[in-house]
Amino acid sequence: MAAAASSLMAAPAAAATTETVSAQAQLIRSKIYFGRCRDTCQIKVRITNISRRNLYNVKLNVRLKVSGRKAGTCYDYVGRIGARKVRWASCTVRTRSLSEMYNAALDGYASFRPYASTYVSYRYYR
Repeated sequence: MAAAASSLMAAPAAAATTETVSAQAQLIRSKIYFGRCRDTCQIKVRITNISRRNLYNVKLNVRLKVSGRKAGTCYDYVGRIGARKVRWASCTVRTRSLSEMYNAALDGYASFRPYASTYVSYRYYR
C-alpha cells in the first residue's frame, strides 16, 4: 500500500531559476522622453524597477510613429537593473521614411506629431 501511495504523489517540479514576464504583474515602470526629433529622433526612456528583485538581461524596443504612420524602430540593451533602482536607455531612429515625413512637414503637406511606444523585456531570478 505504501508503494501505491508514493506512486500517486506528484514529484516536485524542478525549480526554475529564471522567468520571463508575460501575463504576470509587471516589475517595471517606464517613461518616454524625446530628444531632438526632426529627420532623426532620439528617444530616451527612464526604466524604474519597482520590485524587490534584481532584473537582468533588460532590453528596450521602441516603435516610432509620426502622425499615425510608422516611421521606424530602434533597439537598446540596458543590462542589469538592481532592486528599486533606475536606469536610462536611449536609441536613435534614422530612417528614410522619417526623413521624408519631416520634409513633407517642412513643405506644409503634412503634420509632424511623433509618438513612441516601448516594449521592455527582462528576466529575473525567482
